[in-house]
Amino acid sequence: MQTLEISNWAELLQEVYRDTWDPVIRRYRSSWVFRGAGTRAHPLLSGLARLAPENDDLRPLERHLIRNFRKYASGELPVAGSDWKLLPFAQHHRLPTRLLDWSFSPLIAFHFATVDAEDFDREGVVWCFNHQHSNEFLPSPLRQVLRQEGADVFTAEMLESVATRLDEFDRLAEQPFVLLLEPPSLDMRIANQFALFSVISNANIGLQSWLERHPEAAREIVIPAAAKPEIRDKLDQAGITERLIYPGPDGIARWLGRYYRPGRRAG
Repeated sequence: MQTLEISNWAELLQEVYRDTWDPVIRRYRSSWVFRGAGTRAHPLLSGLARLAPENDDLRPLERHLIRNFRKYASGELPVAGSDWKLLPFAQHHRLPTRLLDWSFSPLIAFHFATVDAEDFDREGVVWCFNHQHSNEFLPSPLRQVLRQEGADVFTAEMLESVATRLDEFDRLAEQPFVLLLEPPSLDMRIANQFALFSVISNANIGLQSWLERHPEAAREIVIPAAAKPEIRDKLDQAGITERLIYPGPDGIARWLGRYYRPGRRAG
């Protein structure tokens, strides 16, 4: 995976929008999705992988988590159906799953890379993942669905047409593969974050490991600690704040608590 370092807001914008012109449709359309973190100390590990010791078989644990979440949260589920409808809802409510959160919007990733003032003395990172490239390694039934729909990412219904359960999904190919799942807008938080999830076909193989075999599918942009204040202030001015990320009183409270913390002059 290529590693790049920027030094200011302008360089960060230039990097995430590099090579986005599509001459076929004559529009600026990026083939990348984005994920931000306040520190590089956190690799691309799923919540499921973080839950268990390294090298443990995560598949039994995953089955227990999904079965019991479906059982105990049945009254809260917005829809019944396959694992593809359950997983985004469960991930959204912090169940440890094999999914990783991404956004179509680079600005949303910038937010998560700069939102925690406790991390301002450390490097942040924005990961960029090229889903058009990763789609080249999908098994044939999944590539066919994308062609039929003229799409680059999957919905739950598209995945259901090939495999309704994770164990069926994992058996589609011997070699691990990665795809992107765009969830329904379960609430305004998902809609406002332009959210989607990466899904790998083997719970025991994290995205970081997959990228070691396919480094051209991703790059990471390092944000030095010295660049964070400028990026954070310009995001605030652009309206990319907790008010947008977490709609409602909770988001307003988070935004105000951060914006007016000591050291920032009240406006």
